[in-house]
Amino acid sequence: MAGAGGGGWRSWAERYKPGVAMVLVQLFYSLVDMALKTAYGLGMRPIVFVAYRQGIAAAALFLGSLATRGFTLRPMAVGSRAFALLFVASLATATGQYCYFMGLHLASPSMARATTNLAPGITFAIAAVIGLEKVDLRSSRSIAKIVGTIVCLAGAMLMAFFKGPKLLGALVTDDWVIGGMYLMGNAICFSIWYILQVPICKYYLDPLSLATWMCFLATLQCMVMAFFLEENYLQIWKLASIWELPCILYGGVFASGANFFMQSWCIAVKGPLYSAIFTPLSAVITTILSTLFLHEELHIGSVLGAITIIFGLYVVLWGKADDVKSERLAIRCTDPESIVEQDSIGVKIESETNLSEPLLSENGSLDTSTCQ
Repeated sequence: MAGAGGGGWRSWAERYKPGVAMVLVQLFYSLVDMALKTAYGLGMRPIVFVAYRQGIAAAALFLGSLATRGFTLRPMAVGSRAFALLFVASLATATGQYCYFMGLHLASPSMARATTNLAPGITFAIAAVIGLEKVDLRSSRSIAKIVGTIVCLAGAMLMAFFKGPKLLGALVTDDWVIGGMYLMGNAICFSIWYILQVPICKYYLDPLSLATWMCFLATLQCMVMAFFLEENYLQIWKLASIWELPCILYGGVFASGANFFMQSWCIAVKGPLYSAIFTPLSAVITTILSTLFLHEELHIGSVLGAITIIFGLYVVLWGKADDVKSERLAIRCTDPESIVEQDSIGVKIESETNLSEPLLSENGSLDTSTCQ
């Protein structure tokens, strides 16, 4: 009986582990908003927070990777093409996080977190423009993706320009509108990162090493960005208060390190569509936390805009669900034989990859149906 009970528990854990992981991801993202607000109130600049956050995440993930790999660096080896993809994805991460934290400061935590739900719709729009997503106006699912994207953008505009009962009235400040523009920039950057995850995970199937590389590169990129964005470059890296330290430690270890690992793993196991479904949860958690602890005032525009964005998100996701035959986010390869570098860890990319399919089979190994 004990063995049966233990087997049942393990079966339950394996079945729901991706869902639990994605709930934790959204919780960690919500809590980092609180940490950033605290750090910013103590005088820390957003780009500095992002740099410290990514650096700490890279160090923690690197040590974790060494410990789980028998202190060998071989699993972290990467070819030139895979490195180029990682570099671009990390740049999107660094730029997006800077835009997000600027928007959070100028607008509000609840608005900032709600606008992250724009990413799936913008991802579809970018993929359609560059030819990675097929759009068939005769298909109800293609129409749903188009309508959902428009609804998401309408919700974002509603949040940015309709803070209170009056449209573009006195309650809407310049900072609020500028913050909304920053948050739109974050959504675009995250969409680019989201698109890049499919080829990256095909090149580089180890989520732990993948997250380490991305955090390390993002740290270096933030340091370069800070040189151009901030005055007194050497002075901004000094901590003004001891309380800034736990904020950046949390942001690095949990909101970046743990989240990057869990997201990459969940995308590999369940596919990008599954992970995107949980995105609205962070908006709900952030709104509750910011109201309780930061005493944020909720406005009609914020609530209506958030509801509109979330509705549009699920319309887009419905359009992508079970889209195996007609709508695919494809990774087209002109020279399949040259895809895998000799020093890279990975497999060849198939000519088409479905967003709703996992990159790994359910038992955790590579799904050979997607390999050459």
